[in-house]
Amino acid sequence: MPDKPPFAAPEAEYEAWAAAEVARWRRQMLKAPNLIDKAARGTQQRVNAIIPEKAHAAVTAVVEKMTRAILLGSNLTTAAPLEHAPLSIRDAKALGVISGYRTAAAVEGGVAGAGGFWLALADFPALIAIKIKLLFDLAAVYGHRGSDFSERLYLLHLFQLAFSSAARRAEVFRALEDWDARAHPQSLDEFDWRKFQQEYRDYIDLAKMAQLIPLIGAPVGAVVNWRLTERLGSMAMNGYRGRWLTAL
Repeated sequence: MPDKPPFAAPEAEYEAWAAAEVARWRRQMLKAPNLIDKAARGTQQRVNAIIPEKAHAAVTAVVEKMTRAILLGSNLTTAAPLEHAPLSIRDAKALGVISGYRTAAAVEGGVAGAGGFWLALADFPALIAIKIKLLFDLAAVYGHRGSDFSERLYLLHLFQLAFSSAARRAEVFRALEDWDARAHPQSLDEFDWRKFQQEYRDYIDLAKMAQLIPLIGAPVGAVVNWRLTERLGSMAMNGYRGRWLTAL
């Protein structure tokens, strides 16, 4: 998180601080790709060319199937929305939720990294499940019902935003702005799964491939999962803060 939230401040002061955080986050999301971003993108594309197509296809299928199953599962349990709480209380609870999932993701990544290729491959769906559940719990913290399809679609966009390239990030962010004031599709049929899968896979490929290296796989898996989960949590917090402040 960029700055430590001033939880002891009066609520109006806290909301002003949160608005500044959201504004800073918005500038970051809309910033044009720089030379480093472009160079990283080129490196990733070269790495993708080396990885066997069967590996690409397997990961792509896992990403889509797991994400669809988690988002659309009728038996998915979601927490009840938190009601009648100020933004400072919600942010404090959100940080606690992120901390718990971050630790769980790190443990899972460490175990998978220590287990060789097949366990590391199994880490892809396991990490997606952890991330999606984190988003559902954060939605409840900020007073939203995860059972609503429009909310699930919002979570999918948050996920996409967290792991998009710099070139794609602004486009995804624009789709999230003024979310509650716009109508949304009632199915995922129009969602661009190909871009979603490619962007997510490209974002994590370099880090996750290092998880396959003997001896260092366990610590790499733990650190990578920790950071990926923290990034997603930070994106979600700012997204929900922005919706909260807009509703005011």
